[in-house]
Amino acid sequence: MQNLSPRRVQTEEALRLGVASGWYVTKASGTFVSGPHASSAECLRRIAEIDPPPVKKKTRGQLA
Repeated sequence: MQNLSPRRVQTEEALRLGVASGWYVTKASGTFVSGPHASSAECLRRIAEIDPPPVKKKTRGQLA
């Protein structure tokens, strides 16, 4: 499981970095993984696609 988070890059910072402004998926180190995305919701959907939450395994004795 990766530690991914959404990050908004405003116009001023985008110009400095040489990227388009928008929402980006970033690693904890700040590295861009995906983007730009039009909204935070779209960015969060992409995070779920790239790094889905772990599936909890049922243990013995647990009801379905």
